[in-house]
Amino acid sequence: MAEDLTLASTERRRPPTGTGTGTGSRPRYVYLLLALVPAALVLAVLRFGAEIAGLDGGSGGASGGAAGKAPAASGTFAALLLALPVILLVCHLTAGLFRRMGQPAVIGEIVAGVLLGPSLLGLLWPSGHDLLFPAELSGPVGILAQLGLVCFMFVVGYELDIGEVRGRGQAVLAISHVGVAVPLLAGALLALGMYGSYAPDGLGFTPFGLFIAVAMSITAFPVLARIIAERRPGELRVGGIALSCAAVGDVTAWCLLAVVVATAAGSSPAGVVWILVLTALFCALLHFAVRPLLRRMLNGTRQARGTSVLPVLFSAILLCALATEEIGIHAIFGPFLLGAVTPRGSAPLEWALGRLRSVTETLLLPLFFVFSGMRTSVGLLDGRQAWLWCLAIVVVATAAKWGSTTLAARGCGMGREDSMALGALMNCRGLTELVVLNVGLDLGVITPTVFTMFVIMALVSTVLTAPALTLVRRRYAGT
Repeated sequence: MAEDLTLASTERRRPPTGTGTGTGSRPRYVYLLLALVPAALVLAVLRFGAEIAGLDGGSGGASGGAAGKAPAASGTFAALLLALPVILLVCHLTAGLFRRMGQPAVIGEIVAGVLLGPSLLGLLWPSGHDLLFPAELSGPVGILAQLGLVCFMFVVGYELDIGEVRGRGQAVLAISHVGVAVPLLAGALLALGMYGSYAPDGLGFTPFGLFIAVAMSITAFPVLARIIAERRPGELRVGGIALSCAAVGDVTAWCLLAVVVATAAGSSPAGVVWILVLTALFCALLHFAVRPLLRRMLNGTRQARGTSVLPVLFSAILLCALATEEIGIHAIFGPFLLGAVTPRGSAPLEWALGRLRSVTETLLLPLFFVFSGMRTSVGLLDGRQAWLWCLAIVVVATAAKWGSTTLAARGCGMGREDSMALGALMNCRGLTELVVLNVGLDLGVITPTVFTMFVIMALVSTVLTAPALTLVRRRYAGT
Protein backbone atom coordinates (compact mmCIF):
# COMPACT_ATOMS: atom_id res chain seq x y z
CA MET A 1 0.00 0.00 0.00
CA ALA A 2 2.86 2.37 0.83
CA GLU A 3 4.54 1.43 -2.43
CA ASP A 4 1.38 2.29 -4.35
CA LEU A 5 1.18 5.69 -2.67
CA THR A 6 4.85 6.35 -3.37
CA LEU A 7 4.35 5.40 -7.00
CA ALA A 8 1.29 7.64 -7.34
CA SER A 9 3.06 10.63 -5.84
CA THR A 10 6.03 10.04 -8.12
CA GLU A 11 3.77 10.00 -11.18
CA ARG A 12 2.10 13.25 -10.06
CA ARG A 13 5.51 14.93 -9.81
CA ARG A 14 6.62 13.65 -13.21
CA PRO A 15 6.76 16.42 -15.89
CA PRO A 16 4.08 16.28 -18.58
CA THR A 17 4.88 14.56 -21.81
CA GLY A 18 6.56 16.82 -24.33
CA THR A 19 8.25 19.13 -21.83
CA GLY A 20 11.29 17.04 -21.10
CA THR A 21 14.72 17.43 -22.64
CA GLY A 22 13.97 14.91 -25.31
CA THR A 23 11.02 16.79 -26.78
CA GLY A 24 12.02 20.40 -26.05
CA SER A 25 13.10 21.03 -29.66
CA ARG A 26 9.79 20.00 -31.21
CA PRO A 27 8.07 23.45 -30.89
CA ARG A 28 10.98 25.01 -32.78
CA TYR A 29 10.55 22.65 -35.69
CA VAL A 30 6.79 23.19 -35.66
CA TYR A 31 7.26 26.99 -35.68
CA LEU A 32 9.87 26.75 -38.47
CA LEU A 33 7.85 24.48 -40.71
CA LEU A 34 4.33 25.77 -40.11
CA ALA A 35 4.92 29.55 -39.56
CA LEU A 36 8.16 30.75 -41.14
CA VAL A 37 8.00 28.65 -44.26
CA PRO A 38 4.40 29.72 -45.17
CA ALA A 39 5.34 33.35 -44.50
CA ALA A 40 8.31 33.06 -46.87
CA LEU A 41 6.11 31.43 -49.47
CA VAL A 42 3.58 34.31 -49.17
CA LEU A 43 6.36 36.77 -50.04
CA ALA A 44 7.40 34.65 -52.97
CA VAL A 45 3.83 34.42 -54.28
CA LEU A 46 3.35 38.17 -53.97
CA ARG A 47 6.59 38.86 -55.87
CA PHE A 48 5.69 36.37 -58.57
CA GLY A 49 2.21 37.89 -58.93
CA ALA A 50 3.66 41.38 -59.21
CA GLU A 51 5.99 40.25 -62.02
CA ILE A 52 3.09 38.68 -63.91
CA ALA A 53 0.97 41.80 -63.50
CA GLY A 54 3.86 43.89 -64.81
CA LEU A 55 4.19 41.69 -67.89
CA ASP A 56 0.44 42.03 -68.55
CA GLY A 57 0.61 45.81 -68.34
CA GLY A 58 -1.91 45.91 -65.51
CA SER A 59 0.43 47.11 -62.82
CA GLY A 60 0.50 50.69 -63.89
CA GLY A 61 -3.29 51.04 -64.13
CA ALA A 62 -4.02 49.24 -60.92
CA SER A 63 -1.33 50.90 -58.88
CA GLY A 64 -2.15 54.23 -60.39
CA GLY A 65 -5.80 53.85 -59.43
CA ALA A 66 -4.91 52.82 -55.90
CA ALA A 67 -2.37 55.60 -55.58
CA GLY A 68 -4.90 58.08 -56.89
CA LYS A 69 -7.71 57.14 -54.51
CA ALA A 70 -6.29 55.82 -51.25
CA PRO A 71 -4.08 58.80 -50.31
CA ALA A 72 -6.94 61.24 -50.91
CA ALA A 73 -9.30 59.29 -48.68
CA SER A 74 -6.56 58.81 -46.09
CA GLY A 75 -5.76 62.53 -46.14
CA THR A 76 -9.40 63.49 -45.60
CA PHE A 77 -9.74 61.05 -42.73
CA ALA A 78 -6.54 62.34 -41.12
CA ALA A 79 -7.78 65.92 -41.50
CA LEU A 80 -11.06 64.96 -39.82
CA LEU A 81 -9.17 63.32 -36.95
CA LEU A 82 -7.24 66.56 -36.47
CA ALA A 83 -10.23 68.88 -36.79
CA LEU A 84 -12.63 67.00 -34.47
CA PRO A 85 -10.65 67.44 -31.23
CA VAL A 86 -10.13 71.14 -31.99
CA ILE A 87 -13.85 71.65 -32.67
CA LEU A 88 -14.97 69.80 -29.55
CA LEU A 89 -12.47 71.49 -27.23
CA VAL A 90 -13.12 75.02 -28.52
CA CYS A 91 -16.90 74.50 -28.29
CA HIS A 92 -16.54 73.15 -24.76
CA LEU A 93 -14.38 76.08 -23.63
CA THR A 94 -16.56 78.79 -25.16
CA ALA A 95 -19.73 77.12 -23.86
CA GLY A 96 -18.28 77.12 -20.34
CA LEU A 97 -17.20 80.75 -20.68
CA PHE A 98 -20.63 81.93 -21.78
CA ARG A 99 -22.31 79.85 -19.08
CA ARG A 100 -20.26 81.69 -16.47
CA MET A 101 -21.38 84.96 -18.06
CA GLY A 102 -25.01 84.01 -17.46
CA GLN A 103 -25.66 83.05 -21.08
CA PRO A 104 -26.89 79.68 -22.39
CA ALA A 105 -24.09 77.34 -23.41
CA VAL A 106 -25.42 77.12 -26.96
CA ILE A 107 -24.42 80.75 -27.54
CA GLY A 108 -20.82 79.87 -26.75
CA GLU A 109 -20.97 76.96 -29.19
CA ILE A 110 -22.35 79.18 -31.94
CA VAL A 111 -19.61 81.73 -31.23
CA ALA A 112 -17.04 78.91 -31.39
CA GLY A 113 -18.21 78.09 -34.90
CA VAL A 114 -17.81 81.70 -35.96
CA LEU A 115 -14.36 81.94 -34.33
CA LEU A 116 -13.12 78.82 -36.13
CA GLY A 117 -14.48 80.01 -39.46
CA PRO A 118 -13.13 82.56 -41.92
CA SER A 119 -14.43 85.45 -39.81
CA LEU A 120 -11.60 85.17 -37.24
CA LEU A 121 -9.27 82.18 -37.62
CA GLY A 122 -9.27 82.46 -41.41
CA LEU A 123 -8.61 86.18 -41.14
CA LEU A 124 -5.86 86.13 -38.48
CA TRP A 125 -4.17 82.84 -39.43
CA PRO A 126 -5.12 81.73 -42.96
CA SER A 127 -2.56 78.93 -43.12
CA GLY A 128 -3.76 77.51 -39.78
CA HIS A 129 -7.37 77.66 -40.94
CA ASP A 130 -6.47 75.83 -44.17
CA LEU A 131 -4.56 73.22 -42.17
CA LEU A 132 -7.44 72.56 -39.78
CA PHE A 133 -10.26 72.84 -42.29
CA PRO A 134 -9.04 72.01 -45.81
CA ALA A 135 -11.51 72.27 -48.65
CA GLU A 136 -12.02 68.50 -48.89
CA LEU A 137 -13.18 68.43 -45.26
CA SER A 138 -16.34 70.45 -45.91
CA GLY A 139 -18.12 67.41 -47.39
CA PRO A 140 -17.64 65.01 -44.43
CA VAL A 141 -18.24 67.76 -41.86
CA GLY A 142 -21.39 68.82 -43.72
CA ILE A 143 -22.76 65.27 -43.73
CA LEU A 144 -22.09 64.80 -40.01
CA ALA A 145 -23.61 68.22 -39.32
CA GLN A 146 -26.77 67.31 -41.22
CA LEU A 147 -26.98 64.03 -39.33
CA GLY A 148 -26.76 65.93 -36.07
CA LEU A 149 -29.37 68.35 -37.31
CA VAL A 150 -31.99 65.69 -38.03
CA CYS A 151 -31.40 64.13 -34.60
CA PHE A 152 -31.67 67.54 -32.97
CA MET A 153 -34.94 68.25 -34.76
CA PHE A 154 -36.40 65.05 -33.32
CA VAL A 155 -35.47 66.25 -29.82
CA VAL A 156 -37.07 69.64 -30.56
CA GLY A 157 -40.30 67.97 -31.65
CA TYR A 158 -40.26 65.67 -28.64
CA GLU A 159 -39.80 68.57 -26.22
CA LEU A 160 -42.86 70.37 -27.59
CA ASP A 161 -45.68 69.57 -25.19
CA ILE A 162 -48.82 70.06 -27.28
CA GLY A 163 -51.02 69.14 -24.29
CA GLU A 164 -49.62 72.06 -22.32
CA VAL A 165 -50.37 74.38 -25.24
CA ARG A 166 -54.00 73.21 -25.34
CA GLY A 167 -54.41 73.90 -21.65
CA ARG A 168 -53.56 77.61 -21.91
CA GLY A 169 -56.43 78.61 -24.14
CA GLN A 170 -56.84 81.34 -26.69
CA ALA A 171 -54.36 83.78 -25.11
CA VAL A 172 -51.38 81.62 -26.11
CA LEU A 173 -52.68 81.31 -29.67
CA ALA A 174 -53.24 85.06 -29.95
CA ILE A 175 -49.87 86.07 -28.47
CA SER A 176 -47.86 83.54 -30.46
CA HIS A 177 -49.51 84.32 -33.81
CA VAL A 178 -49.19 88.07 -33.30
CA GLY A 179 -45.52 87.42 -32.49
CA VAL A 180 -45.21 85.66 -35.84
CA ALA A 181 -47.42 87.85 -38.05
CA VAL A 182 -45.82 91.22 -37.22
CA PRO A 183 -42.21 90.01 -37.77
CA LEU A 184 -43.38 88.37 -41.01
CA LEU A 185 -44.67 91.73 -42.21
CA ALA A 186 -41.51 93.50 -41.04
CA GLY A 187 -39.35 90.95 -42.82
CA ALA A 188 -41.31 91.22 -46.07
CA LEU A 189 -40.96 95.02 -46.00
CA LEU A 190 -37.25 94.71 -45.27
CA ALA A 191 -36.87 92.29 -48.16
CA LEU A 192 -38.24 94.94 -50.53
CA GLY A 193 -35.22 97.12 -49.82
CA MET A 194 -32.69 94.28 -49.78
CA TYR A 195 -33.84 92.49 -52.91
CA GLY A 196 -32.04 94.61 -55.50
CA SER A 197 -28.64 94.45 -53.78
CA TYR A 198 -28.57 91.19 -51.84
CA ALA A 199 -30.88 88.67 -53.50
CA PRO A 200 -29.21 85.81 -55.43
CA ASP A 201 -29.01 86.36 -59.18
CA GLY A 202 -32.05 85.10 -61.07
CA LEU A 203 -34.16 84.52 -57.96
CA GLY A 204 -37.67 85.93 -57.90
CA PHE A 205 -38.84 88.15 -55.09
CA THR A 206 -41.46 85.72 -53.75
CA PRO A 207 -39.09 83.04 -52.36
CA PHE A 208 -36.59 85.69 -51.21
CA GLY A 209 -39.23 87.80 -49.47
CA LEU A 210 -40.91 84.75 -47.92
CA PHE A 211 -37.65 83.48 -46.52
CA ILE A 212 -36.60 86.83 -45.03
CA ALA A 213 -40.05 87.10 -43.47
CA VAL A 214 -39.87 83.61 -41.94
CA ALA A 215 -36.32 84.19 -40.68
CA MET A 216 -37.57 87.27 -38.82
CA SER A 217 -40.37 85.35 -37.07
CA ILE A 218 -38.34 82.51 -35.50
CA THR A 219 -38.16 81.83 -31.77
CA ALA A 220 -35.62 79.27 -30.52
CA PHE A 221 -37.74 76.91 -28.42
CA PRO A 222 -34.85 74.69 -27.16
CA VAL A 223 -32.66 77.63 -26.11
CA LEU A 224 -35.67 79.35 -24.56
CA ALA A 225 -36.46 76.26 -22.50
CA ARG A 226 -32.91 76.16 -21.18
CA ILE A 227 -32.94 79.87 -20.28
CA ILE A 228 -36.17 79.40 -18.32
CA ALA A 229 -34.87 76.25 -16.61
CA GLU A 230 -31.74 78.08 -15.43
CA ARG A 231 -33.81 80.79 -13.67
CA ARG A 232 -34.58 80.38 -9.99
CA PRO A 233 -38.05 78.99 -9.16
CA GLY A 234 -40.61 81.75 -8.89
CA GLU A 235 -38.35 84.33 -10.52
CA LEU A 236 -40.05 84.09 -13.90
CA ARG A 237 -43.85 83.90 -13.75
CA VAL A 238 -44.34 83.78 -17.53
CA GLY A 239 -42.05 80.81 -18.17
CA GLY A 240 -44.86 78.35 -18.94
CA ILE A 241 -46.71 80.82 -21.15
CA ALA A 242 -43.47 81.62 -23.02
CA LEU A 243 -42.84 77.93 -23.72
CA SER A 244 -46.41 77.48 -24.95
CA CYS A 245 -46.21 80.55 -27.19
CA ALA A 246 -42.82 79.45 -28.53
CA ALA A 247 -44.22 75.98 -29.30
CA VAL A 248 -47.16 77.37 -31.28
CA GLY A 249 -44.95 79.96 -32.99
CA ASP A 250 -42.33 77.39 -33.98
CA VAL A 251 -44.91 75.03 -35.46
CA THR A 252 -46.32 77.93 -37.46
CA ALA A 253 -42.86 79.02 -38.59
CA TRP A 254 -41.90 75.50 -39.69
CA CYS A 255 -45.09 75.24 -41.74
CA LEU A 256 -44.27 78.56 -43.40
CA LEU A 257 -40.71 77.39 -44.05
CA ALA A 258 -42.09 74.30 -45.76
CA VAL A 259 -43.99 76.64 -48.10
CA VAL A 260 -40.77 78.57 -48.73
CA VAL A 261 -38.89 75.38 -49.59
CA ALA A 262 -41.62 74.27 -51.97
CA THR A 263 -41.71 77.71 -53.60
CA ALA A 264 -37.93 77.94 -53.89
CA ALA A 265 -37.86 74.58 -55.69
CA GLY A 266 -39.51 76.30 -58.63
CA SER A 267 -42.75 74.40 -58.32
CA SER A 268 -45.90 75.76 -59.88
CA PRO A 269 -48.79 76.76 -57.59
CA ALA A 270 -50.32 73.36 -58.25
CA GLY A 271 -46.99 71.73 -57.41
CA VAL A 272 -46.77 73.64 -54.13
CA VAL A 273 -50.30 72.53 -53.25
CA TRP A 274 -49.41 68.93 -54.09
CA ILE A 275 -46.34 69.08 -51.83
CA LEU A 276 -48.48 70.44 -49.00
CA VAL A 277 -51.05 67.67 -49.57
CA LEU A 278 -48.30 65.03 -49.37
CA THR A 279 -47.02 66.67 -46.20
CA ALA A 280 -50.51 66.54 -44.67
CA LEU A 281 -50.79 62.84 -45.60
CA PHE A 282 -47.40 62.20 -44.02
CA CYS A 283 -48.54 63.92 -40.83
CA ALA A 284 -51.69 61.81 -40.80
CA LEU A 285 -49.62 58.64 -41.28
CA LEU A 286 -47.43 59.55 -38.32
CA HIS A 287 -50.38 60.36 -36.08
CA PHE A 288 -52.73 57.51 -36.93
CA ALA A 289 -50.27 54.70 -37.75
CA VAL A 290 -46.77 55.36 -36.41
CA ARG A 291 -47.84 56.81 -33.05
CA PRO A 292 -49.97 53.74 -32.08
CA LEU A 293 -47.17 51.42 -33.19
CA LEU A 294 -44.67 53.31 -31.06
CA ARG A 295 -47.00 53.24 -28.06
CA ARG A 296 -47.54 49.50 -28.44
CA MET A 297 -43.81 48.85 -28.80
CA LEU A 298 -42.91 51.02 -25.81
CA ASN A 299 -45.61 49.52 -23.59
CA GLY A 300 -44.34 46.05 -24.39
CA THR A 301 -40.70 46.89 -23.76
CA ARG A 302 -39.30 46.29 -20.31
CA GLN A 303 -36.83 48.76 -18.91
CA ALA A 304 -34.15 46.10 -19.07
CA ARG A 305 -34.68 45.91 -22.83
CA GLY A 306 -34.38 49.66 -23.34
CA THR A 307 -31.31 49.12 -25.52
CA SER A 308 -33.58 47.75 -28.25
CA VAL A 309 -35.42 51.09 -28.49
CA LEU A 310 -32.39 53.13 -29.58
CA PRO A 311 -31.72 51.48 -32.97
CA VAL A 312 -35.46 51.51 -33.78
CA LEU A 313 -35.71 55.18 -32.81
CA PHE A 314 -32.64 56.18 -34.81
CA SER A 315 -33.84 54.25 -37.86
CA ALA A 316 -37.25 55.92 -37.64
CA ILE A 317 -35.60 59.36 -37.47
CA LEU A 318 -33.56 58.70 -40.60
CA LEU A 319 -36.51 57.23 -42.52
CA CYS A 320 -38.73 60.20 -41.65
CA ALA A 321 -35.96 62.56 -42.76
CA LEU A 322 -35.75 60.68 -46.05
CA ALA A 323 -39.53 60.81 -46.48
CA THR A 324 -39.83 64.58 -46.13
CA GLU A 325 -36.74 65.08 -48.28
CA GLU A 326 -38.42 63.06 -51.04
CA ILE A 327 -41.70 64.95 -50.55
CA GLY A 328 -39.78 68.15 -51.21
CA ILE A 329 -39.92 70.10 -47.95
CA HIS A 330 -36.47 69.25 -46.46
CA ALA A 331 -35.14 66.43 -44.31
CA ILE A 332 -35.43 68.33 -41.01
CA PHE A 333 -39.24 68.25 -41.00
CA GLY A 334 -39.62 64.47 -40.79
CA PRO A 335 -37.75 64.03 -37.49
CA PHE A 336 -39.46 67.11 -36.06
CA LEU A 337 -42.91 65.68 -36.81
CA LEU A 338 -41.88 62.24 -35.54
CA GLY A 339 -40.74 63.78 -32.25
CA ALA A 340 -44.03 65.65 -31.90
CA VAL A 341 -46.12 62.45 -32.18
CA THR A 342 -43.84 60.17 -30.13
CA PRO A 343 -45.55 59.05 -26.88
CA ARG A 344 -44.03 60.46 -23.69
CA GLY A 345 -43.37 58.91 -20.31
CA SER A 346 -41.77 55.60 -21.30
CA ALA A 347 -38.64 54.69 -19.30
CA PRO A 348 -36.98 52.79 -22.21
CA LEU A 349 -37.66 55.73 -24.54
CA GLU A 350 -36.20 58.20 -22.04
CA TRP A 351 -33.13 56.00 -21.74
CA ALA A 352 -32.70 55.87 -25.53
CA LEU A 353 -33.40 59.59 -25.88
CA GLY A 354 -30.74 60.36 -23.27
CA ARG A 355 -28.13 58.45 -25.29
CA LEU A 356 -29.24 60.06 -28.52
CA ARG A 357 -29.19 63.54 -26.97
CA SER A 358 -25.73 63.03 -25.48
CA VAL A 359 -24.18 62.02 -28.81
CA THR A 360 -26.02 64.76 -30.69
CA GLU A 361 -25.23 67.60 -28.29
CA THR A 362 -21.67 66.49 -27.50
CA LEU A 363 -20.39 65.58 -30.95
CA LEU A 364 -22.73 66.29 -33.85
CA LEU A 365 -24.17 69.71 -32.96
CA PRO A 366 -20.71 71.26 -32.44
CA LEU A 367 -19.95 70.13 -35.99
CA PHE A 368 -23.11 71.90 -37.13
CA PHE A 369 -22.00 75.09 -35.37
CA VAL A 370 -18.58 74.95 -37.00
CA PHE A 371 -20.14 74.11 -40.36
CA SER A 372 -22.31 77.20 -39.99
CA GLY A 373 -19.27 79.18 -38.89
CA MET A 374 -17.43 78.13 -42.04
CA ARG A 375 -20.25 79.68 -44.03
CA THR A 376 -20.24 82.88 -41.96
CA SER A 377 -17.73 85.46 -43.12
CA VAL A 378 -17.87 88.88 -41.53
CA GLY A 379 -15.47 90.00 -44.23
CA LEU A 380 -18.36 89.87 -46.70
CA LEU A 381 -19.79 92.95 -44.95
CA ASP A 382 -17.12 95.08 -46.59
CA GLY A 383 -18.86 98.43 -46.81
CA ARG A 384 -20.94 100.93 -44.91
CA GLN A 385 -24.10 99.92 -46.72
CA ALA A 386 -23.73 96.26 -45.75
CA TRP A 387 -23.20 97.10 -42.07
CA LEU A 388 -26.17 99.46 -42.11
CA TRP A 389 -28.36 96.71 -43.50
CA CYS A 390 -27.02 94.33 -40.85
CA LEU A 391 -27.89 96.87 -38.15
CA ALA A 392 -31.35 97.35 -39.67
CA ILE A 393 -31.95 93.58 -39.57
CA VAL A 394 -30.98 93.41 -35.89
CA VAL A 395 -33.11 96.42 -34.90
CA VAL A 396 -36.16 95.48 -36.97
CA ALA A 397 -36.09 91.84 -35.86
CA THR A 398 -35.81 92.78 -32.17
CA ALA A 399 -38.41 95.55 -32.28
CA ALA A 400 -40.91 93.51 -34.29
CA LYS A 401 -40.67 90.36 -32.16
CA TRP A 402 -40.34 91.95 -28.73
CA GLY A 403 -42.77 94.79 -29.40
CA SER A 404 -45.52 92.71 -31.00
CA THR A 405 -45.38 90.02 -28.30
CA THR A 406 -45.49 92.65 -25.53
CA LEU A 407 -48.46 94.45 -27.08
CA ALA A 408 -50.34 91.20 -27.63
CA ALA A 409 -49.73 90.12 -24.04
CA ARG A 410 -50.96 93.48 -22.75
CA GLY A 411 -54.04 93.19 -24.95
CA CYS A 412 -54.75 89.75 -23.42
CA GLY A 413 -54.75 91.24 -19.92
CA MET A 414 -51.20 90.50 -18.69
CA GLY A 415 -49.32 93.03 -16.53
CA ARG A 416 -46.54 95.26 -17.81
CA GLU A 417 -43.67 93.32 -16.25
CA ASP A 418 -44.93 89.96 -17.43
CA SER A 419 -45.66 91.34 -20.91
CA MET A 420 -42.18 92.83 -21.24
CA ALA A 421 -40.55 89.65 -19.93
CA LEU A 422 -42.55 87.55 -22.37
CA GLY A 423 -41.48 89.79 -25.25
CA ALA A 424 -37.82 89.47 -24.24
CA LEU A 425 -38.11 85.68 -24.11
CA MET A 426 -39.81 85.41 -27.48
CA ASN A 427 -37.02 87.48 -29.06
CA CYS A 428 -34.59 84.60 -28.40
CA ARG A 429 -33.62 82.96 -31.70
CA GLY A 430 -30.44 80.96 -31.13
CA LEU A 431 -29.92 77.58 -32.75
CA THR A 432 -33.29 77.40 -34.50
CA GLU A 433 -32.41 80.49 -36.50
CA LEU A 434 -29.17 78.85 -37.63
CA VAL A 435 -31.13 75.81 -38.80
CA VAL A 436 -33.45 77.98 -40.89
CA LEU A 437 -30.56 80.03 -42.29
CA ASN A 438 -28.66 76.93 -43.38
CA VAL A 439 -31.76 75.68 -45.16
CA GLY A 440 -32.04 79.00 -47.01
CA LEU A 441 -28.38 78.99 -48.00
CA ASP A 442 -28.56 75.38 -49.23
CA LEU A 443 -31.62 76.24 -51.32
CA GLY A 444 -29.91 79.28 -52.82
CA VAL A 445 -32.63 81.58 -51.49
CA ILE A 446 -30.10 83.83 -49.71
CA THR A 447 -26.49 84.73 -50.41
CA PRO A 448 -23.57 84.17 -48.00
CA THR A 449 -23.68 87.89 -47.24
CA VAL A 450 -27.31 87.77 -46.11
CA PHE A 451 -26.55 84.55 -44.24
CA THR A 452 -23.82 86.36 -42.29
CA MET A 453 -26.12 89.31 -41.50
CA PHE A 454 -28.79 87.02 -40.06
CA VAL A 455 -26.25 84.97 -38.07
CA ILE A 456 -25.17 88.22 -36.40
CA MET A 457 -28.83 89.03 -35.74
CA ALA A 458 -29.39 85.58 -34.19
CA LEU A 459 -26.40 85.99 -31.89
CA VAL A 460 -27.32 89.52 -30.78
CA SER A 461 -30.99 88.75 -30.15
CA THR A 462 -30.18 85.62 -28.17
CA VAL A 463 -27.43 87.25 -26.11
CA LEU A 464 -29.88 90.05 -25.23
CA THR A 465 -32.44 87.66 -23.73
CA ALA A 466 -30.94 87.03 -20.27
CA PRO A 467 -29.83 90.65 -19.63
CA ALA A 468 -33.19 91.94 -20.85
CA LEU A 469 -35.03 89.71 -18.36
CA THR A 470 -32.83 91.03 -15.56
CA LEU A 471 -33.46 94.65 -16.59
CA VAL A 472 -37.22 94.10 -16.77
CA ARG A 473 -37.25 92.53 -13.30
CA ARG A 474 -35.23 95.40 -11.84
CA ARG A 475 -37.33 98.02 -13.63
CA TYR A 476 -40.57 96.75 -12.11
CA ALA A 477 -39.16 95.52 -8.82
CA GLY A 478 -40.52 98.51 -6.87
CA THR A 479 -43.87 98.82 -8.63
